[in-house]
Amino acid sequence: MKEKKKQRAEEIPLSAIRMEEGAEELLKSPEAQSYIRLAVAIQARQDPKPALLEISQMPLEKRYLWRVVSALKWAFADFDDLSAAVDCKTLSREDLDKIESLLQKRPLQFCLLLKALYGSEKMERIMSNAIEEAKELPVVTL
Repeated sequence: MKEKKKQRAEEIPLSAIRMEEGAEELLKSPEAQSYIRLAVAIQARQDPKPALLEISQMPLEKRYLWRVVSALKWAFADFDDLSAAVDCKTLSREDLDKIESLLQKRPLQFCLLLKALYGSEKMERIMSNAIEEAKELPVVTL
């Protein structure tokens, strides 16, 4: 069994936090402000209820989770492994490195999303099933 690492809280200066392209724009959106107020209240050990009430009154389409899930929907709406394989075979090393860089943290982020939605056990079951299913499917070759 894999030994768990102990995690400790570490203060990081705000100036040291790097954001992905477009993240700052999202943080400034009106929809994000309720979530920011919640995070600030929790960090300051203040009552989070006002921010939670504000979020609970937001329609689904304005919520954080909707933005993430709908982005995934559109990202994979026309998924085609043949097209992905063709791109991999025809892109330059530099472009492939960019792709790899963009994908580096996505599996962990997706697992954390599933864990937040369903808990650790169901997240692990979903991911394990997906991995097993993907292994069984034929590989596209060119």
